[in-house]
Amino acid sequence: MSGSDRGSRIGALIALVLVAAFFLFEFVARILPSLAIDQIAYDFGLSNARLGTLSSVFFWIYAPMQLVVGALLDRYGAKRLVVPACAICALGVLLFGITDAPVLAALGRALTGFGASFAFVSALFVVTHQFPPERFSMLSGVVNMVGMIGAAIGAVLLTDVMVAIGWRVAFVATGATGLLIATLMLFFIPSTDSGVREAPAPSLLVGFGPIFRNRRLWIIALCGALYYMPINVFGGLWRQSDLMQDHGLSQVSAEFAVSMVFWGMAVGSVVAGTIADRTGRPRTIVVSNACIAAVFFGVVIYDTTSSFVLLSGALFLGGAFSGAQILTFAMAKYGEVASETGKIIAFVNMVGIASAVVFQPLIGELLDLSDGDYRIALSLIPACLVLTSIVMWAGVENTHTKALQDP
Repeated sequence: MSGSDRGSRIGALIALVLVAAFFLFEFVARILPSLAIDQIAYDFGLSNARLGTLSSVFFWIYAPMQLVVGALLDRYGAKRLVVPACAICALGVLLFGITDAPVLAALGRALTGFGASFAFVSALFVVTHQFPPERFSMLSGVVNMVGMIGAAIGAVLLTDVMVAIGWRVAFVATGATGLLIATLMLFFIPSTDSGVREAPAPSLLVGFGPIFRNRRLWIIALCGALYYMPINVFGGLWRQSDLMQDHGLSQVSAEFAVSMVFWGMAVGSVVAGTIADRTGRPRTIVVSNACIAAVFFGVVIYDTTSSFVLLSGALFLGGAFSGAQILTFAMAKYGEVASETGKIIAFVNMVGIASAVVFQPLIGELLDLSDGDYRIALSLIPACLVLTSIVMWAGVENTHTKALQDP
């Protein structure tokens, strides 16, 4: 291997590590309100529905920004975008943590969502343009694993901080960490851009027409959204309250149990990606795993057990079988033009994340209407997972089976 090749590979690895760290940070920033839901609601004087709306402001910005992010990545590459994006995300977390006004807290969530919108797509963009295509599913699983492990560890540690000295300190500490990551990316991402194109890019937002008219991409993106719903809703906001109210766990024990979702998804993402790369059957993996995930989340929602071990095990397995959701990105870009990768990945991510705009407030509204009955409100989780399997098996197969490499 020549020195230039070795330097190129090292540069690609450095870029991947740092953008994966950005994704880790933004995922922790995304779920922060769920770690102290009662305290935040009390401090701001909000009902369940209004708190769900406040938290979902993140996704109001994040989801539509995906179209802009995809176009920007295809035009400029990742390097010039991720540093300011990470800094803005961190400043949003800091603002949420220091303000006493719900309006400014909403602005903080909006800034967090704006900056965070660049993280995951940029990481997959680096994987696409710097690594062999036959490694995409596995490496995208690794990126997802980093985010999930970070969320699992960070959530438990931050919950301890919140219990000991308050949720505001945890928000400020998280925001400061984000600024540190932005600084590291500024100085240590190689000068060679991780997303340089061989041909001039078209004008911003040009080329989305064919994507919006692509029925196969819409079906895959909608399946990805339904499949990600447990992470957006249970892992993203309403996790602690359910385990504390219906299963009698303490705040710290509940957060540790929920962290098993992210540990499971970390493992499941890599395993599903590796199997998909080897077998070429992502659709089959998604269909089967979504059904199995529905069973394990159903155990947590409907069983009245107070066993910490049983709940943690069920959540780990539910997360593990949810890890196959990462395959929807590989399925979407398969057979498409490489220069449109950023747009395609961003489109799928936009639809998936947009589901939180609907489901987070909807769960809060159902809780208010049912006098806080989590079994009723969270029934949407297994329902969405089963629907994922049905739509993926029927709709995708009939749309473009060959592109998915399934018989």
